[in-house]
Amino acid sequence: METLVRLAEGLGRFSSRFVPSAFAIAVLLTLLTMALALGWVGAPPPLVLDAWGGGFWELLTFSMQMALVMFTGYLLALTAPVKAVLEKVASLPRSPRGATALMAAVSMALAYFNWGLSLVASAMLVRFIARRRPDVDYRLLVACAYFGLGATWHAGLSASAPLLVATPGHFLEKQLGIIPIDRTLFSPFNVGLTLCAVALLTALAWALHPSPERTVRVEPAVLEKLGDFTPPPKPSGKLSPAEWLDHAWLLNVVFGVLGLLWFARHLWMNGGWRALNLNVVNFTFLVLAVLLHGTPARLLKASEEAASVLHGIVLQFPLYAGIYGIFKATGLTDRIGELFVSLSTRETFPAIVYLYSGVVNYFVPSGGSKWAIEAPYLLEAAGRLGVAPEKVVLAYAWGDMATDLIQPFWALPLLAVARLEFKDILGFLLVAFLVYLPLVTLGFFLFG
Repeated sequence: METLVRLAEGLGRFSSRFVPSAFAIAVLLTLLTMALALGWVGAPPPLVLDAWGGGFWELLTFSMQMALVMFTGYLLALTAPVKAVLEKVASLPRSPRGATALMAAVSMALAYFNWGLSLVASAMLVRFIARRRPDVDYRLLVACAYFGLGATWHAGLSASAPLLVATPGHFLEKQLGIIPIDRTLFSPFNVGLTLCAVALLTALAWALHPSPERTVRVEPAVLEKLGDFTPPPKPSGKLSPAEWLDHAWLLNVVFGVLGLLWFARHLWMNGGWRALNLNVVNFTFLVLAVLLHGTPARLLKASEEAASVLHGIVLQFPLYAGIYGIFKATGLTDRIGELFVSLSTRETFPAIVYLYSGVVNYFVPSGGSKWAIEAPYLLEAAGRLGVAPEKVVLAYAWGDMATDLIQPFWALPLLAVARLEFKDILGFLLVAFLVYLPLVTLGFFLFG
């Protein structure tokens, strides 16, 4: 354990010194893409500049879809029923090991349904478990709360790439058509691999808990500082018509019932679960959040908090759209596709895409925007090798989330709530990554 802690601290120092902000990485990638288009492809500078500037606005729909994934998941996590369920779950563990295993399993289950929900609800569960089990190792508990972002989110119902290619009108529809989720998310391979990953990391969370003398417990003062969502108070005295509407259940219930009726009818008329796509999933989570918050006043207060985490998506996605514009307009897609073809066979291509996507994700920690960059040349290479596009989508998705385990970007909301630094949990996450990576890599070699 001491060696692990020293390794974690060293990686933390390396990251803080050499890995810049996500915005800086996006700008550096823009310059690298321009250089490749100019030097490798030989594209004229005016074409590169026009493609970059014109590409900024090509992914606005996709950007809003990604923002809504985070926003609706966050909204749902702040509802009273979700809080009540989490408090009940926190009372289940009977030992510190049981607490960390439960935290890992819940984090991965929540991330399967919505990664935004997992980030916020897992942070809340950390607080509830730490209060009930003060003998648990707090660092490991917080690390386990992050497992869902590295093991299940891009294999589940808020998965950017698989849901996008199932959504009519997506930016690759002319090239790919529509790929329904029964060929990606609900395929036997994806479901089986997800169950294996959950079982492995849950068992690992149990095994990693240190002995009592080496356990790092949370300070009571830290627990007191962990915030909680406070709904707006209902005005006293006689309410005006506007105040009554804002603090009554009527509008939320009507909206929620209409939304659930539409969702049920959509599935009934369009082939059941095969009809799920990014828009339908976001719509459903929004409807549930409206219904469970109960009143417009509470919903609006929660919306203010949920909107505070969207800045990264709003700022970075136009930059990645500009990169996508360069790839599309200059022929860079064909060149990189040729490189992948030369390095792969039909059988090894899914595993190579998985590992490559994981490496790129460490520097571009955004499954949605990165798909816009990688998809054109990965699908080009897959077409030449005769690899089914759904295999590329899944390999990309699993690779994209693999290095989330050791990348601090998406952990920031969780760490802010938990009052820890990434270096405090990186050692445990690194062990999880080193155990999990060979399993999934083998899976994609067999998949190929």
